[in-house]
Amino acid sequence: MKDFFKYVGATVVGLILFFVIVGIFGAMSIVGMIASGEATKSVKDNSVFVLNLSGSMSERSEASIRDQVMGQTTGFIGHDDVLKAIEKAKNNEKIKGIYIEAGMFAPDSYAGLQEIRNALLDFKKSGKWIVAYADTYMQSTYYLASVADKIFLNPQGQLNWQGMASQPYYLKDLMAKFGVKMQLAKVGAYKSAPEMFTADKMSDPNREQVTAYIQGIWNNILKGVSESRKISVEMLNQYADNMITFADPKNYVAYKLVDKLIYADEVKGEVKKMLKIGDDEPINQLSLADMGNVKKAKNEGEQVAVYYAYGDIVDSRGGGLFDTGGHSIVSNEVCKDLEKLMNDDEVKAVVIRVNSGGGSAYASEQIWRSVKLLKAKKPVVISMGGMAASGGYYISCIADYIFAEPTTLTGSIGIFGMFPDVSNLLTQKLGVKFDEVKTNKNAGFGAISRPFNEEEMSYLNAYIDRGYNLFRSRVAEGRKMSVEDVEKIAQGHVWLGQDALKIKLVDELGDLDEAVAKAAQLAKLKEFYPAYYPGKADWFEQLMNSDAGNSLLDEQLRLTLGELYEPFMLLKNINQHHAIQARIPYTLKVK
Repeated sequence: MKDFFKYVGATVVGLILFFVIVGIFGAMSIVGMIASGEATKSVKDNSVFVLNLSGSMSERSEASIRDQVMGQTTGFIGHDDVLKAIEKAKNNEKIKGIYIEAGMFAPDSYAGLQEIRNALLDFKKSGKWIVAYADTYMQSTYYLASVADKIFLNPQGQLNWQGMASQPYYLKDLMAKFGVKMQLAKVGAYKSAPEMFTADKMSDPNREQVTAYIQGIWNNILKGVSESRKISVEMLNQYADNMITFADPKNYVAYKLVDKLIYADEVKGEVKKMLKIGDDEPINQLSLADMGNVKKAKNEGEQVAVYYAYGDIVDSRGGGLFDTGGHSIVSNEVCKDLEKLMNDDEVKAVVIRVNSGGGSAYASEQIWRSVKLLKAKKPVVISMGGMAASGGYYISCIADYIFAEPTTLTGSIGIFGMFPDVSNLLTQKLGVKFDEVKTNKNAGFGAISRPFNEEEMSYLNAYIDRGYNLFRSRVAEGRKMSVEDVEKIAQGHVWLGQDALKIKLVDELGDLDEAVAKAAQLAKLKEFYPAYYPGKADWFEQLMNSDAGNSLLDEQLRLTLGELYEPFMLLKNINQHHAIQARIPYTLKVK
C-alpha cells in the first residue's frame, strides 16, 4: 500500500511538473511570437504600402493577444495606425507608393475619413503615387480612393454612389407592447437622444439639424471627389440621383469615376508599371501591421502628449457579462491619467483627442475639472475626431484651443434624464401586486410599482435644469462667452465643425498634426515630438485581463445583433447609467 501511495504521489508530482514546464514553454512561445511580430521591419527598395480597407474603423486599434494566439481578428482598423502608416510611407524613400484595396468597410465617421483623405493628399505631394482597386466601392471607400492617380474596378463590379441619408428608428411602441415606457426630463429643443424611446418620428428641430449636417457632410464629399476627379459637383449629384450604383460598369469609365476595368489578377501588372519593374520581379508589399513595425524617425525635442479619449463617457468601468459595450471614456481613469500628465515634467503640452457623443453628465463634469487643472499648468489643445458633442463637448470646452474637422459633429449643449417605467409590465402583464408603508411623503420616490407623479417630475425637471445651467456656464467660461450667447447656440443643437467655427464653439479647422503643432507653439517649443497616451496594454496585461472572455462574447454579440447592438446594450444597462445624460442620439446612423 505504501508503494501504491508512493507511485501515485510521484505521478501527481510528475504531472504538476509537466504542466508547469509546458506552461513555461507556452508562455515563451507566446512571447516569441509577439516579439517576432513587433520586431523592426526592414523596408526593401521599391516597396508598396498596401492599405486594406475592410472591416470597421475605430479611433485606435486594440490589438488582442488572445486574437493573435487563436488566429482570430475583430476586423477593426485603428484610425491612428492608418495616419501613422501614411506618414511613415511618405517619409521613407524606399516606399514608392500606396495601393488601396477597398472592401466592405465601415468607417467610424466621415470626419475620420476626411482626415485620412487629407493625409493621402499630403502623401502625393511627396511625388509618390497611389492606386486603388475594388470589386465594389462603397461610397465611403470611394471617397478615399478618389485621391488615387489610378482607380481600378472589377469589370463586373459596382460603385455605390447615391447620396446620404439618416434613418433613425423608434422603440416607443415596441416597449409599450411589453408594458414599458420612458419618463423623460430634458432641456433643449434639439436634444434628440431620447426620441428613440419617447417618440415615433423625428421632432421638427431634430429634422432641421439632421438635414443640415448630412447635407454639410455630403457637400464636403462632393467637393473632395470633384477636385480629385475633375467632375463637376452638379454632375456628381446627377449621378447620385440617377442611382448609378446599378449602372453598367463600363459607364463608370465614361463618367470618369474610374480609370480602367480590370480583374484582381491584373492589378499586380498595373502596380509594376507604376514601380517601373519587370513582370518577373516581385512586389515588395507592406501591410498596415508591417508599417507599425517600420522604424520611425528618432524623437527629438520636447514631448507633446497626445491623449486619446473616445467612446461613451461613463462614471466607472462595468464588470458584468455583456457589459463591455466597446471602448469608453471612464471618468475616474481619465482623471488619474490627466493628473499624471499634469505632474510629468517631461510633458510640455497636451493634446486631447476627443471622439465621443457624450454620456454621463456627472462624469463629464469630473473630466472637465481635470482638464481645467491640467490647463493651469501647461497648454491643452483639443483635437476633435468624428464627434465631440454633448458630453464630448463638455470635456473639451475649457481647453486653450480647439480644432475640429469640417464634418466633425459637435456642440449639442443640453442634457436629459430618462427613467424607465415598468409598472404596467409588472402589474398588468405579469400580475405582480404591490403594497407600501412609508414614514415621509416622498419616501417611496423611484419605486418600480408606479410611474413618477406630477410633483416628483417637477423635482426631476428642476434637477435637470440645474445640470443644464452648469453645462452652459462651463461653455461660457471656456469659450469666453456670456451665458446668454451660449444659450443662442445651445438647446442641444448639433453643429458640423465648419459651422461650429462660425459660432466660436471651435477655434480652427484642422487635424491632429495641426493640433500638436499648435500645442507646441503655445508651449513655446522649437523642437517637439508627439507621445501617445494612454499606452496600449502589453501582452502580459492582456493575458491577465479577467474581462477577456467577456470581450469575446461582446464581439460575437456585436456581429449577431448588428445595428441593434447599441439599443440592446442601452436597455440592458439603463439602470446603471447616471441619471443625467449629456449625449447625442444613441445610434447615429448616417449612410
